[in-house]
Amino acid sequence: MYKSKILGTGSYLPERVVTNADLEKLMETSDEWIQQRTGIRERRFVDEGVGASDLGVKASLRALEQARLSPRDIDFIVFATLSPDYNFPGCGCLLQEKLGMQTVGALDVRNQCCGFVYGLSVADQYVKTGMYRHILVVGAEVHSTGIELNTHGRDVAVIFGDGGGAVVVGWSGNGDGQILSTHLHSEGKYAKKLWLEAPASIYHPRLTEQMLREGKHYPSMDGRYVFRHAVDRFQEVINEALLANNLRIEDVTLLILHQANLRISEAVSQSLGIPAEKVFSNIQKYGNTTAASIPIALDEALKEGKLKPGDIVVLAAFGSGFTWASAVIRW
Repeated sequence: MYKSKILGTGSYLPERVVTNADLEKLMETSDEWIQQRTGIRERRFVDEGVGASDLGVKASLRALEQARLSPRDIDFIVFATLSPDYNFPGCGCLLQEKLGMQTVGALDVRNQCCGFVYGLSVADQYVKTGMYRHILVVGAEVHSTGIELNTHGRDVAVIFGDGGGAVVVGWSGNGDGQILSTHLHSEGKYAKKLWLEAPASIYHPRLTEQMLREGKHYPSMDGRYVFRHAVDRFQEVINEALLANNLRIEDVTLLILHQANLRISEAVSQSLGIPAEKVFSNIQKYGNTTAASIPIALDEALKEGKLKPGDIVVLAAFGSGFTWASAVIRW
């Protein structure tokens, strides 16, 4: 079997900055209230007419540039998002067309906050088996057009932001860095603790005026329940990944958690006994960008010089489903 590695990373954030003070004008909230509960100070929102695929294009071009490849070198696309441009077709196909790629396969992954790690696991396996040489894995989200920006929806609305991240996964030559393992889990009995109820094919029609009045087309979350489960599952899946590779927490150079909530990240790092300086966080600037949060954070960590060849980086995510996942990478 071949070994796989990340050949290049890229990210893109919309230019429009939305601060907590801006949200104060739309709902009953405050900068202090938001920061105490989430750690978020600001986030980015797209301009009208910009979709997740557009953010994915810009992040992908930067990842390809870093990998010294062109769109024509890509053999397969994995696109993770919970906010596709349209219900169908998927964003992967839109990305293929916008990048002017050949008729490569395009797979959309719908694992919400865990989407990027799930997508990375797919790319890892395709490369390891020799089926594809270069795979583009993208996580991109446009939340701003799908959240309830008023007092009723503030518990969810203040958390999310827009953004895109991407990596190129390819063959690792001579063992110079590789994806060591990925670990994936789900527990569907908690689906309604964090979900978007409508529109849905289980209903006929899929969306009604009553559903709109009741706000069922906006995401809902049992925040305390999600927080407790996230802290536990993050620890479990990180320890599982370390055990699978005969590593200790002391061996980890950098831990990149899905940027869900700064308080969750702090609780996880304290429970694991990993120093705060080894845990990368940028939720303060961008909010929760679900499938985009890990590739954005990974790209920023590299730009800040936090990783060098041979370092061990652990990625971990938890989100709707419930799903949770981790990956261990030797850089």
